Amino acid sequence: MSQFLYSDSTVVAATPEALYDLVTDIGRTGEWSPICRECWWKDGDSAAEGAWFTGRNEADGRSWETDSKVVIADRGREFRWLVGGEYVRWSYTFEAVEAGQTKLTESWEFLAAGQQMFQDSYGDGADDRIQLRRNQAIAGIPVTLAAIKRIAETS
Repeated sequence: MSQFLYSDSTVVAATPEALYDLVTDIGRTGEWSPICRECWWKDGDSAAEGAWFTGRNEADGRSWETDSKVVIADRGREFRWLVGGEYVRWSYTFEAVEAGQTKLTESWEFLAAGQQMFQDSYGDGADDRIQLRRNQAIAGIPVTLAAIKRIAETS
């Protein structure tokens, strides 16, 4: 794992298509994310390449919103978006492993443009803020995957 790249996986008793449909229903994101409390599509968009959505996040006594662009929307295979269109790459990938089961992988990558944006925004405090975001991703991805698994397998 590089300092700015992390992923984890779990096997879920659901089809790749069912899991894709669940995670691309972004209005439900607050049900599984420990930081993102809610999301909504901008301008009537939906899970399609080029669509934008807004997420409202809460952590460490702060609340903030981000806009993200969907860059891959391949039903049953991958859903990928870029925070700010260039700062952080998040994705879910779906791999059928046996009848009715899917290996679900969530990935995070803090891109160079995001690191520069943090330097520009936070100056001397940027490295601490970047480390905080890294730690939140590493801690949050397993929590998110476990919640998605629970929701998918009890629906």
